[in-house]
Amino acid sequence: MIPASFEYVRPSTVEEAAQILRNAAGDDVKLLAGGQSLLPLLRLRLAYPAALIDLGKIDELRGVRDEPDHVFIAAMTTHDEVVKSAVVQEQCPLVALATAQVADPAVRHRGTFGGSMAHADPAGDLPAVALALDMEFTILSAEGTRTLPASEFFVDYLETALGPGEILLGAKVPKLGAGWGFHYEKFHRTAQAWAIVGVAAAVKRENGTISEGRVALTNMGSTPVRAFSVERRLPGVPVANGNGELREAASTAANDTEPPTDLHARPDYRRHLAVVLTERAVRKAAA
Repeated sequence: MIPASFEYVRPSTVEEAAQILRNAAGDDVKLLAGGQSLLPLLRLRLAYPAALIDLGKIDELRGVRDEPDHVFIAAMTTHDEVVKSAVVQEQCPLVALATAQVADPAVRHRGTFGGSMAHADPAGDLPAVALALDMEFTILSAEGTRTLPASEFFVDYLETALGPGEILLGAKVPKLGAGWGFHYEKFHRTAQAWAIVGVAAAVKRENGTISEGRVALTNMGSTPVRAFSVERRLPGVPVANGNGELREAASTAANDTEPPTDLHARPDYRRHLAVVLTERAVRKAAA
């Protein structure tokens, strides 16, 4: 299909993009990042904005910066660039592990880190990772910039806390330091498909036991879900020969979730997957 007509603008700076957004107050304006989610919606006429602001020319929205206590990933950095970044691989490997499982190579070369976050599809891989790592999002507004934690960023299905006239600049990924292990476990039909269920796990090990764990779930609600019931049970679980304790902790993974029903799975099947994949992800992270 052919998209409905719209005005196309390609600014060179973030300030110029923000000014265009401010001038378009009241109009339906979409920001174009990699376009891997937006363009299909435009073609199907499920979205028909009055204007499209292409961020592809703004160099300051690209790249990975190694800061003292965090890694900053700019919004327009492509998935492929994130996966291949030595800084990301060393300082926040969970991001690299999950990003490498996003769709296929063609999509990863065009799709962007910030675009995936702003799209906020609960079946997407990266929102759950953001939640597990307690990322902080940097947002440009008419009043300047503000920082918002991942726990407040994802509001509902395909909805974030980004307001009209705001642009996502990127995310701060905390450096967790030594002793942490990571894994992203994903169950899907094909390599290109969205996750039926996914689990992002970060585990800290001390003296042969798990001292802290963070677990977030993909596609188990209208937003990514933090599995606090699992996290409360992980401290003290032996890294070796702790299968019983780990299985008991993982058995609560689906607590307080509202998994969707679609063509791929019913809620009860997703709850089963959440338990199985959580045990698997935590075990691999701890190893």
